[in-house]
Amino acid sequence: MLGLRPAELAVYEALVDSYQLGVTELCLATELAERPVRAALKSLTELGFVHQVNGLHTAVAPDVALATYFLHREDDLRRDRLLAGELQVRYERAAGVRAPADLVEVVHGAEAISRRVDQVMRTARREVCFVDKPPYAKAPTALHPVEEELLGRGVRFRGIYERQALEMHDLRADLEMGLSLGEEARVVAVAPTKMILADAHLGLIPLHSTETTLESAVIVHRSALLDSLGALFARLWEDAVPLSLPGQPTSNEISIADARLLALLATGLPDRSIAKQLGLSYRTFQRRLHRLMDELGAQTRFQAGLRAAARGAGSLLPPPQDRTQPPE
Repeated sequence: MLGLRPAELAVYEALVDSYQLGVTELCLATELAERPVRAALKSLTELGFVHQVNGLHTAVAPDVALATYFLHREDDLRRDRLLAGELQVRYERAAGVRAPADLVEVVHGAEAISRRVDQVMRTARREVCFVDKPPYAKAPTALHPVEEELLGRGVRFRGIYERQALEMHDLRADLEMGLSLGEEARVVAVAPTKMILADAHLGLIPLHSTETTLESAVIVHRSALLDSLGALFARLWEDAVPLSLPGQPTSNEISIADARLLALLATGLPDRSIAKQLGLSYRTFQRRLHRLMDELGAQTRFQAGLRAAARGAGSLLPPPQDRTQPPE
């Protein structure tokens, strides 16, 4: 907490509570030995948290001590950011003269791949593009925490889901959560490969996998290969069907449950898969679908989708949050 070591924080809290204490009293109050207490006092004094009066140690008022401390940390953070930017420029300059073999890294094992997925996404400042299809290094039971974090920072996420992948994601905890936070999603019948692209400067694609296990992957640095992956994503995005899952319905919309059904129907998922995602038996799903088609006066599923859109269900998500879109 506050960037202080545990012993330093314990000593400062004891002084805040008691105002003035000697070393012996601090040892009793913190249950620490004399050596770590003296080391903590020395560090706290240098940081401006503690001063000594007549052999006793006194806490500097938190509003004064912390204000100064935070200013120093902000200065350090600014310097670190400048250094990080400089290092990135130097790294990219060196990358331009890399040998072809250095433009890719091979990662083995599900745990290592999952860790590198996090790292690749965290490098994005503007946009993450991904193609989602089985198998997975980690089961997609909830929205990826890194995606949730980056969406909160305003990083754009565009995802293309293979139909089979939709059957493996949790409808509410994953898909709807991502879309409600700003993810843009589309669906294709079959995707040629899964991939993650971060700001067109780093990517990850599978190298070898079985039907159920992702065994190895390739990290692709800026290169013609990465450009080709970007072009493939752009083409798939153009041909994919937008995925719209419901937010909170308004008075002129159909119910949220029916909106979910129609949205999944539009992706081309099999009926039994849709029923499973909605938590319905197949028979209940069929009854609901037929009732919905009757209410809409539709003879076909496609016609039901068109008429639902005309009644307001075409915009199934709440209005997007007022956030500045990152540049393309």
